[in-house]
Amino acid sequence: MINLQKTAATVLGVAALSLLVAACGSSNSTTSGTTNSASATISGAGSTFAAPVYEQWGASGSPSGVTVNYQAVGSGAGITALESKTVDFGASDPPLKAEEEAALGKVGEPVQIPMFLGAITVSYNLPGVKSGLKLDGTTIADIYLGNIKTWNDPAIAALNPGVTLPSTPITVIHRSDSSGTSAGFTGFLAAVDPEWLKKVGPGSKEPAWPTGTGAKGNAGVAGAVEQTTGAVGYVEQAYALQHNFTYASVKNKAGNFVAPTLASTSAAAEGIEVPANLGFKIKNPSSPQAYPITSQTFVVLYKDMCKAGVPGGKTAAEGVVKFLDYGLGAGQSILSKADYAALPAAILAKSKEAVGGLECEGSPLS
Repeated sequence: MINLQKTAATVLGVAALSLLVAACGSSNSTTSGTTNSASATISGAGSTFAAPVYEQWGASGSPSGVTVNYQAVGSGAGITALESKTVDFGASDPPLKAEEEAALGKVGEPVQIPMFLGAITVSYNLPGVKSGLKLDGTTIADIYLGNIKTWNDPAIAALNPGVTLPSTPITVIHRSDSSGTSAGFTGFLAAVDPEWLKKVGPGSKEPAWPTGTGAKGNAGVAGAVEQTTGAVGYVEQAYALQHNFTYASVKNKAGNFVAPTLASTSAAAEGIEVPANLGFKIKNPSSPQAYPITSQTFVVLYKDMCKAGVPGGKTAAEGVVKFLDYGLGAGQSILSKADYAALPAAILAKSKEAVGGLECEGSPLS
């Protein structure tokens, strides 16, 4: 029996993070931000994938920064909170779906701003087997479809000649909440495995899991994997490193088995086409150096936060711009401390341009 009680507090403290984020104008940012020096408290909710970065930015912040109350509740819940106007911004890993844009559009014009990249690891608790076990998309899909039930299955053994694999049963762990990490993980499986696409469908924040046990948040999945011998789960790399997990090298589109690193995560964004609304999605990237299960993450907000009626009003709108200026400026240079990758220069420029277009009652905030 799996004990899933240790969830939100398993990694990085509690899910609701109270952060002090440095976001006063930076020379590294192309958007200058508001000149108002008054302190501001802003609220956000959403991606657990992104939460370690927001904590890390807060820990590195300047004393004259902005206080950010961020709740790591999952990407889907973050969008819902923004729609209901209970937060100033949402945080989501997958780009907005058409129906989400339409729902938010009833409140105000939604804007999604890419912030950074991160690897989604396939982490496992298998004593005696070192990190770097080789897996491909079909094998991972078969594990999550329930077709592969033990670690010494011939399909896994064929990918790992010379590795002694135990007959330990595989305990599949997945997210129980609406999750951008799930969308990134299942998007990869759908792109590489026809059976997964047919039986489960394309990438989704809330797929109909064929098998396994659910846990809430990246922290919940990490906690369940840590407590269960034979478990496998998909978690963002920062959570895997926090728990000293072993995790797989995954076969990419070019046929190379690649471990999740900062370099291989950055390579996954090479050649990505960015649409006008900035809602790009990484799935099965083509670079030979790319780690294939890589996710982007966005801050989602209203172009005119004041007209939309966000809870913090003009002061919060100004604070959000300061927060974004910092994150897209000096914050990019310290992402590696939290084991995330910076945006490529071309995407970063588009993100900064989007921040420059934010308004309050029709007047620019930058």
